[in-house]
Amino acid sequence: MTAPDLSSSLDVTSHITWLDEAGSTNAEGAARAADPAVPDFSVVATDAQTSGRGRLDRVWTTPPGSSLATTVLLRPAVPADRLGWIPLMAGLAMTRTVQMLLAGAGMRAADASLKWPNDVLVRGRKISGILSELVAGDELAVVVGAGLNTAMTRDQLPVDTATSLAIECRRTYSVDAVLSLYLAQLRELYESFVSSGGDARAAGLVSQVSAACETLGQAVKVQLPDGDLVGVARGLDADGCLLVQPEGEAVLRSISAGDVTHLRSVADSSPRT
Repeated sequence: MTAPDLSSSLDVTSHITWLDEAGSTNAEGAARAADPAVPDFSVVATDAQTSGRGRLDRVWTTPPGSSLATTVLLRPAVPADRLGWIPLMAGLAMTRTVQMLLAGAGMRAADASLKWPNDVLVRGRKISGILSELVAGDELAVVVGAGLNTAMTRDQLPVDTATSLAIECRRTYSVDAVLSLYLAQLRELYESFVSSGGDARAAGLVSQVSAACETLGQAVKVQLPDGDLVGVARGLDADGCLLVQPEGEAVLRSISAGDVTHLRSVADSSPRT
């Protein structure tokens, strides 16, 4: 298989490894992180990922050529307690990428939004997922994986609540067109984040993520180890955690991780469609 033309993506970073096939791009990126010669913002990408991983170690496969999987190795010079913003940063970058592609195809850019903490939706259907993982080692390193459904047809969708660029934009895109847009958005956000010392408010991340996040203001159900939490998502705290006001309570609860379902209302706990 011939590697795609990545000329525009190489304008964003000169360190891109294209793989004809990969089990997991995050695993590939983590292996490279052990080598200090592999620089910050190095990228691994493929359109044939055979053992993709999501939250809670969920594993999935996609038909070759139907989706783009990419992992960016980050070596951020910021305090470790600021890293909770990195998956939100990547989600915002992917949301903007999908919005630009929708707009370019004559569709509504506003139909794409971020679902806390790591999904990108188009009209409520998942088009992309983000998985950020800390890499063990002497130096701080994070791999940020993103999967985007690009050329999937309706018959190829893993669930009926998913969608793809081909379905939403009614056209197909080159790997380079999609990858370069995403990397450019991510790089801009990342450089601002690092230059601010990981201060998400000073970097503008708090306001920008909040504006893009469809979850805020919604009735939600959060699946937690000690049971489900039902309430209204009121905002994000300084660490990027979701602030939920439980039903019948005035005090907000900070959620650092959990599966979130958007509901029609707090009283009606059925998922919103």
